[in-house]
Amino acid sequence: MNNMFSKSAIWVVVALLLFMLFKQFDNHSISGGSKTIAYSDLLDEIKAKRIKDLVIEGSTITATKTDDTRVRTTSTYLDRGLIGDLRDNGVRFDVRPPEEPSFLQQVFVSWFPMLLLIGVWIFFMRQMQGGGKGGAFSFGKSKARMLDETNNTVTFSDVAGCDEAKEEVTEIVDFLRDPTKFQKLGGRIPRGVLMVGPPGTGKTLLARAIAGEAKVPFFSISGSDFVEMFVGVGASRVRDMFENAKKHSPCIIFIDEIDAVGRHRGAGMGGGNDEREQTLNQLLVEMDGFEASSGVIVIAATNRADVLDKALLRPGRFDRQVSVGLPDIRGREQILNVHMRKVPISTDVKADILARGTPGFSGADLANLVNEAALFAARRSKRLVDMADFEDAKDKIFMGPERKSMVIREEERRNTAYHESGHAVVAKLLPKADPVHKVTIMPRGWALGLTWQLPEHDRISGYKDKMLEEISILFGGRIAEELFVGQMSTGASNDFQRATKLARSMVTKFGMSDSLGVMVYEDEANEGFLGGSNKTISEATQQKVDAEIRSILDTQYALARKLLDENRDKVEAMTKALLDWETIDADQINDIMAGNEPRPPKAGVTLRKQPNGDGPSSASPNATAPA
Repeated sequence: MNNMFSKSAIWVVVALLLFMLFKQFDNHSISGGSKTIAYSDLLDEIKAKRIKDLVIEGSTITATKTDDTRVRTTSTYLDRGLIGDLRDNGVRFDVRPPEEPSFLQQVFVSWFPMLLLIGVWIFFMRQMQGGGKGGAFSFGKSKARMLDETNNTVTFSDVAGCDEAKEEVTEIVDFLRDPTKFQKLGGRIPRGVLMVGPPGTGKTLLARAIAGEAKVPFFSISGSDFVEMFVGVGASRVRDMFENAKKHSPCIIFIDEIDAVGRHRGAGMGGGNDEREQTLNQLLVEMDGFEASSGVIVIAATNRADVLDKALLRPGRFDRQVSVGLPDIRGREQILNVHMRKVPISTDVKADILARGTPGFSGADLANLVNEAALFAARRSKRLVDMADFEDAKDKIFMGPERKSMVIREEERRNTAYHESGHAVVAKLLPKADPVHKVTIMPRGWALGLTWQLPEHDRISGYKDKMLEEISILFGGRIAEELFVGQMSTGASNDFQRATKLARSMVTKFGMSDSLGVMVYEDEANEGFLGGSNKTISEATQQKVDAEIRSILDTQYALARKLLDENRDKVEAMTKALLDWETIDADQINDIMAGNEPRPPKAGVTLRKQPNGDGPSSASPNATAPA
């Protein structure tokens, strides 16, 4: 309200100044109406004795006629003949000096260029400062946004999938509610809490929940908001932020992406005088300096804890690290239940099934899944979001949107169907492979077809026998093309890249080679061959590594070929089902592998309408192996 009043007052003052200025400039025009005539006409009027009086003011001549009308003309010099004519014809006249400009006019004319430059400078400074509160001269003011207990309604009930992290920060809530409980025993709550985890795992949400549970003010700012082009601005903002926080103590300061300002000092080109390092120094002093900031707890979030300065992580500053990782299957179910509370859900939606089908999803990914399902239901004019909408949303997130309008020749569709059938049959026949969830020849993203496997449990570690089976599954597509189509396509290029990379990692990183042992031959950071003392390995050792990789690939290729050759009928049946329905699910795949006729698609599944005529084929790979 006060801000609006001050802006209105400024505009009123500007309007008054402009009004007075224009009034001064136009003062001569409002002194009375007068008609402008030629100088010769004025002389004729004087000689005809129709002029009663006359005023000469500089180069302007104003005359009053006998009928009280006024005329005006100009003359660049004082005509002595005019003076004679005036006296001869009895005209009363007066000569005045030209009117001096008013003080306001003089100030405006002399200072206008300077005022214009100052105005342009202020405009650009406001743009550089983001138009923040306080105008262009508030460089050192903090940009932290404060949420009080009335605006922050997030609690621990809104945070799911990170039970261990919530337990870690629960005592912070207890301290903010009742500090004496800890202080009477000589305990000191951590000054700073660093939340580390991948993007989208809920670090910011957890920080807001701490403030919401404790019912204390919550200051939120990003690490990049401290750094500006002027040295010292970031440090000033840090001081101002802590001063404001102390006034609202107890409170929480949340710094998101702190690695933007908290990286190792001395690594930049500016040395110790770098603006970012000055900001970091001030942050270190405020967190644990001579002046105690009791009641102010700093919570920071990052996904790059390895690049932070060591002084930030020592006891007394960010002395507690909370790991907020990707949720497991139970955590994903809890997160889905939280997000589905805001959406009208049908009774057939099972959060546990969706959680099993979304391995590796973060909290943000699961929120996006619920939103995409709601959008699918809205497009279909449904009142409730059902399981089919969630399946379509999951397919879109995992595999990309369907390209239903893409023109594909029948020969290309048939080759893609055999390719994907090869992947799926090999995956079903190997004992430790993940279950095949869905196979499709519907173009999605850059792929013409996809075989999608879903693990029964979250995968924590990799094992040799399972990796070998994954290599065999990757080769299944190309082998099916060779056995059933009689030609090779470029669609298996991505499969070969992934198989070769996996076999190379087994030999050079994971120590899974019997002949080469447990020695590491490849640096993960530089992706180069290294010896025991970080030297390039010999040519003979490199040949052994290549030979071992080739042996693994050839063995798994032969295994996949043997399985497909012995189960030709299953490949043909699956290919026919894909050509008829374009997408088959786990139930239909199990029917085919059992030697039964596959059940028809579920109600609501629509096939892509193939445009008439042959069209160009896609240059992208026509299949990818399991996700």
